[in-house]
Amino acid sequence: MSHTTPSLPADPHVLAVDIGGTKVDAALVSASGEVVRASVTRRPTGRENDRDTIARHVREAAAAALAAVPGATVTAIGVGSAGPVDLPSRSVSPLNLPLAAGLPIDEVLSGLVDGPIHLALDGTCIALAEHWRGALVGCDDAMAIVVSTGVGGGLVLGGRPVSGASGNAGHLGQTFVRTIEGDEVVAATLEAVAAGPGTVAWAKTQGWQGETGLDLAASHAEGDAVAIAAVTRSATAVGQAIAAAATLCDLEAVAIAGGFSQVAPDYVDQVRAAAQAASLHAYARRCRIVGSGLDGDGPLLGAAALALQS
Repeated sequence: MSHTTPSLPADPHVLAVDIGGTKVDAALVSASGEVVRASVTRRPTGRENDRDTIARHVREAAAAALAAVPGATVTAIGVGSAGPVDLPSRSVSPLNLPLAAGLPIDEVLSGLVDGPIHLALDGTCIALAEHWRGALVGCDDAMAIVVSTGVGGGLVLGGRPVSGASGNAGHLGQTFVRTIEGDEVVAATLEAVAAGPGTVAWAKTQGWQGETGLDLAASHAEGDAVAIAAVTRSATAVGQAIAAAATLCDLEAVAIAGGFSQVAPDYVDQVRAAAQAASLHAYARRCRIVGSGLDGDGPLLGAAALALQS
């Protein structure tokens, strides 16, 4: 039996690594933003795994991506990670990986590539990717938000990514929004209100019988009143948070990514309407709110952009 070796990329590439709560992805990416399909590699993470196990899986994914295209010229590594991150200590402590707190990125990936290792919050990387090849092309002052199992975000201001003192600038999910619970208006974090798990949990308290975000999407499509209310509750909270961010940072545009933002066809429209209603100033109301311009490669493209543009 003959075996075909993947064709060698002609130009220098970077190694992109995306560390999430359930998985780590790695791949080689070209300077023009092409992901080398043969190199795409995935390993599990998971909240039940300890730091050594997750460190091993991160390194295995990165090494496998490199091994898939032998002889490729790889000049740097870009790493995007769920937060919080700690850029001064070069470590990450993803909330969904409690046993991996303090994961030392340089130590985990040392020696794989003859070049620098760049680290950023995954939200920052998504903002970079949208600014490079997605819905935020041409916008120098913009934000990207990911609505999924959590809610993350990242900022590009003056055409450059903003990381902040620790690396966690743009982490919109931990800001507070107002929501109605019974007869009371209460404050809660955007992530608790708007992310998939929190939205599903709220719907279940209202008598809905499903279990997952996919179930909720199906119920919404069928016209279930509780599912519709749950999706509106999530989108309204995201819109409130965007209004605050647009007011604070004078944003041109916000791109909304993440699996849960696909829960209903009009989710982004609902977010836009809520942001308009919550914005007091005309300049904030002018902020353009759009869906992501990227496909499933967005996180890897963001990690690659981090390495390519640093």
